[in-house]
Amino acid sequence: MSSWHFRRRRLGLLALSLAVAVVAIAGCGAEAAGPRAEGPPKPGGNLVFGLGVDPVSLNPQGGASGNGALYVTRQLVDSLTEQDPATGGLVPWLATKWEVSPDAKVFTFTLREGVTFSDGSPVTAQSVKDNFDSIVAAGAKASGALPFLTGYARTVVVDPLTAQVEFNASNGAFLQATSSSALGLLAPSTLAVPFEERASGKLVGSGPFVLDHYTPNSEVVLRKRAGYDWAPETRRNRGEAYVDTVTFKIIPEAGARTGALQSGQIAAASDLPPQYVGLLRDSGYSFVVRPNPGLVYGFSLNQAAPVLADSNVRRALRSGIDAAEVRDTLLTPDFAVATSVLAKTTPGWLDQSASIGYDPDEANRLLDEAGWRRGADGIRVKDGRPLVLNTVSVSNFGPNQSILELLQQQLKRIGIRMEFKNGTVPEWLETLKTGAFDLAWGNFSRADGDVLRMTYAAAGNNSYRIDDPELEAALRGQQATADPQVRAQFINAAERLIVDRGYAIPVVELTSIIGQSGEVHGIEFGADSRLQQLNDAWVSGPH
Repeated sequence: MSSWHFRRRRLGLLALSLAVAVVAIAGCGAEAAGPRAEGPPKPGGNLVFGLGVDPVSLNPQGGASGNGALYVTRQLVDSLTEQDPATGGLVPWLATKWEVSPDAKVFTFTLREGVTFSDGSPVTAQSVKDNFDSIVAAGAKASGALPFLTGYARTVVVDPLTAQVEFNASNGAFLQATSSSALGLLAPSTLAVPFEERASGKLVGSGPFVLDHYTPNSEVVLRKRAGYDWAPETRRNRGEAYVDTVTFKIIPEAGARTGALQSGQIAAASDLPPQYVGLLRDSGYSFVVRPNPGLVYGFSLNQAAPVLADSNVRRALRSGIDAAEVRDTLLTPDFAVATSVLAKTTPGWLDQSASIGYDPDEANRLLDEAGWRRGADGIRVKDGRPLVLNTVSVSNFGPNQSILELLQQQLKRIGIRMEFKNGTVPEWLETLKTGAFDLAWGNFSRADGDVLRMTYAAAGNNSYRIDDPELEAALRGQQATADPQVRAQFINAAERLIVDRGYAIPVVELTSIIGQSGEVHGIEFGADSRLQQLNDAWVSGPH
């Protein structure tokens, strides 16, 4: 086992059965462990990468939402901008420059000359228009991209290399969205294919790799694109990829995926459960690690639930949760205890750790003050009603079941009974829609503070029934401008309100982890903590 041991006081044994999708720590790159080749990158070879989930859809505009899909599609499509993982700022990519109107309704992009899709067709302003129009026309089917185009009016082709994107309402977060693979540009030949058929891989992009074939539940094979030379300035290698091919092997069972890495069948792997991370570290494997930006894992509270109407109950919940115990018992040190509703890798993050610390004495005091008294079984009762909170969760993150079981025990210590159900994404969404819940456990990854608006604004789905004009003003304020500093001020204000008024309870930051053998070099995460384009990756071994 690793020199760092899981605490076994309660749920340590449960860790042995977890099948987790894990992610990474801010500021950390690949750890130095095991033999590493010296000298310049070695061209050629095949990078074999193990995925824990099948992509299902390779259409970046719709359906390609899990890591299995995002890791693959990022290799095939380029975006107008690139978000620098180190600073959170945007740098040129397909667009060499851009201008934004003061009201964040008009975005004008000047495109790079000489860029082509892999079928030889040019990347032009018409490409931008056709892609964005296609997303809006697809409607709900374009689930991966449509939320970024809220209020989209049209794209005007000013000249062959100038596209003017116009919105009916301010959309200050759109500029960051142009760095996502969801808004990556597809060739006219792909846009001519019915939207549903693109899922199987009938797509052409301008990226450094092209699709060789996709066999569902087996593998995705990509080939290097000859002549590629327009990677953004954040890449060390801005030209053709070093490796000849990338093979994504789909290996759902975590033990089998870890074994394949140890035996040399694959050279790198994602979705590694915590117990295997420790084992691999002890064996000399290195890791690429970075926390996911966006909403941390935690509880969002249904403000319409009668039991949560009292702010004392909401504050007691916050004080009764020991996030460090959750991390130390079920995860690894790669995961950080949350310090805000946003992860530290999110532009606009504000440290609120002083407001969300574990304090069971304060939790008990607040519940006593609210009139909730301990019953014979230790659960508090008021007006004949036990203090029971119904919680919904999604089973897409392996440790969720065990984490909720531990949180259940923690809340029981202060007299709260938490009952929970882990379900599918459709079940989760339906429950949020009906409002038949008290707490919702989950996270939302996005490298922009606008994730708060997408989650908590009353003007949206309003899943948490929040009626707070001050919060709404902050969320709308950050959307009304593209100025990063002004947006950050509004985002900070929203963070404070969400935590201080008990609309959410942050617990732990989701972290992405890729394990790799000593023959792999140059794998990195992007600002979204998803696999970056593999321009810089190379292999020194037999693959």
